[in-house]
Amino acid sequence: MPSTLDESTDPYCLRPGEATELLRGHPWRRFVAIGDSVVEGMCEPTPGYPDVQWVDRVAAELRAVRPELAYRNLGRRGLRAHQVRAAQLAPALAFEPDLALVVCGGNDAFHPAYDADAVDAELTAMISALRDVGADVITVGMFDVSHSPAVPEHVRAGLGERMRRLSAHTARLADRLGTVHVHLTDHPLTADPTLYSTDGRHGSARSDAIATAETLRALRRPPPSHRAR
Repeated sequence: MPSTLDESTDPYCLRPGEATELLRGHPWRRFVAIGDSVVEGMCEPTPGYPDVQWVDRVAAELRAVRPELAYRNLGRRGLRAHQVRAAQLAPALAFEPDLALVVCGGNDAFHPAYDADAVDAELTAMISALRDVGADVITVGMFDVSHSPAVPEHVRAGLGERMRRLSAHTARLADRLGTVHVHLTDHPLTADPTLYSTDGRHGSARSDAIATAETLRALRRPPPSHRAR
């Protein structure tokens, strides 16, 4: 059943003025995002929610507070973790970011042969390289897309197990490597069908609006690199 809410009434979305308050005085001037289709932006339109994909909206909210913010989105659909590192890490580093978002591994986890250790190694390499040049890094445990009504029943359990394993591994990497981590996998709405697109792989504009709210709330907390200084 479609949601009867819109962003202004959705209790899980940003309230008026909340983004400005959350980001007031933020230090970032150069924001880069690398990853797969989640980063590129493949959300399905939802009535009542902005047709602006998650990462672009995060950048817009950062820029609303600091208009000189430079932003580059390198995300491309269909890539596995090793392909993201091979194609996107070098240009991301060349951009000289002070804030970076890294989201990938979902395409790996869609396959029964998902190798969690191999994905961990790729994520570690990307996060470490960005941290080494002084960037704060955002990592994400995404909504569990196995709850999408478009996912065939016979693959639902296996896909859900792999997506949750990816999320748990990413959370452990975040703790070890000192990232700002956004954990969406156990969000109260992760099983709500309105969060997912009809392709069974991506989210809706509602899920992107909620992810934006959770990302900005996570950014309000001092990044680990700032706490260590």
